[in-house]
Amino acid sequence: MNVWKTMVAILIALSMMSCATAKISPMDVSGPNPVVEVVKNVREAVVQIRVEAKVNVPGFRNPFFDDPFFRQFFPQQPQEQTRPVVSMGSGFIYEYNTTTREAFILTNNHVVEQGRQGTITVTMADKVTYTASVVGLDPNTDVAVIKITVKEGEKVTVAPLGDSDKLEIGEWAIAIGNPFNEGLDRTVTLGVISATSRANLNLGDNSPIYQDYIQTDAAINSGNSGGPLLNIKGEVIGINSALASNNGGNVGIGFAIPINLAKRVVEDLVASGKVTRAYIGILPQEITPDIMESFNLKEVAGVLVSKVEKDSPAEKAGLQVGDVILEINGEKVGSVAKFRIAIATARIGAEIPLKIVRDNKEKTVKISLEAFPDDATVASDTVKGGVATGISVDAIDSSTAKRLGITGDKGVVVTKVEPNSVAAKSGLRVGYVIMSIDGTEVNSPKEFGSVLDTAKENMEKENRKTIRLYTMDTNKQPAFLILKFE
Repeated sequence: MNVWKTMVAILIALSMMSCATAKISPMDVSGPNPVVEVVKNVREAVVQIRVEAKVNVPGFRNPFFDDPFFRQFFPQQPQEQTRPVVSMGSGFIYEYNTTTREAFILTNNHVVEQGRQGTITVTMADKVTYTASVVGLDPNTDVAVIKITVKEGEKVTVAPLGDSDKLEIGEWAIAIGNPFNEGLDRTVTLGVISATSRANLNLGDNSPIYQDYIQTDAAINSGNSGGPLLNIKGEVIGINSALASNNGGNVGIGFAIPINLAKRVVEDLVASGKVTRAYIGILPQEITPDIMESFNLKEVAGVLVSKVEKDSPAEKAGLQVGDVILEINGEKVGSVAKFRIAIATARIGAEIPLKIVRDNKEKTVKISLEAFPDDATVASDTVKGGVATGISVDAIDSSTAKRLGITGDKGVVVTKVEPNSVAAKSGLRVGYVIMSIDGTEVNSPKEFGSVLDTAKENMEKENRKTIRLYTMDTNKQPAFLILKFE
């Protein structure tokens, strides 16, 4: 027994020695850290953007003042006020012309939209500042391009653009920007791609119509807007744009505009200062499990045609209510949001095939894309000084209103607000509903144009400079906005 005990003890000791001497080899960290390399190569392409402007803010006006009885006691109405606005954000240089020394900067529309009425200051990595000019703005995607002319000898770093269509959930994402305030410029955060194709997000009054966001947990805070979201290769895959948060700070849910969507917008902005989009003239509807079953579809994908506009490309191509569009130009249609972007970013004049299901049979129709029509009534008559109001409206029950998510039976929906117009300065935004002009209700584009003309005539007769709009914003909050003509 003693012998056996001795042998067991020896075996146990040897086993413990073996375990003690079995060491895991340390990782080889002598190679370059890829994140560090990305930051070194791209960080100086990121710029800080400061916008200073003055905006007109209407004073509070009690609706009782519209009654002639009360006016005799309260003849003086609250006047419009002007207040300074300062906003901060980020941007990045994506193109540089060595001949003209012009550096083109990508950022968000909401970062620089006030810049046309004020001053946009760009601070480079070496702290040198330049005054920027607006090349073009697109509130429908929240993309903007500004440019600066740098002094001779200025070091300019250009951020390379990648391919956001090749993104995979779980791959690394690096965000660079200027969170919160001055003094934190070019802050780097690291995370992963959490999801793609996020749409139908409510991002406040100026939520973009065309949404296809990349979601990331790389920290994006206030001030990061407009900065680049990069892949591990150092390529820009998105423009940091928004965050979902209950406290205004990062909680791991940030959103970036895919760079491929931005590229298409940038082409138009640089060429003409605005984006011209294609359309086919249908009202698309999401496919639900119930709709899938009803139409004998194979999956919850595609879009259902619930309306075909008269004389539209869709009608000319023979599309019908009840058709289900499965593919556009060979690419699967996953949702209404994807469908809208696929059409809006396609080339005007192009003929593209649509694979559809009709009466349980698949077929392909070819459709010629046309420019999105300005089917709204544009209030562009000149007033004192030749300044236009700059408002386009459509009926409250139109397809445009439905696309903007507007419901109701009163007023007209604002579909366009011209930059630098009196409407833009009043605070009016796309998606607002105008219910009355100077106290007179408007419930159709025709009424809107007629009542606005009358209001202008009365304004001139009464030797005043303002027209009052009673509106409902995108959060369904009523407010009076003042059109002021210099």
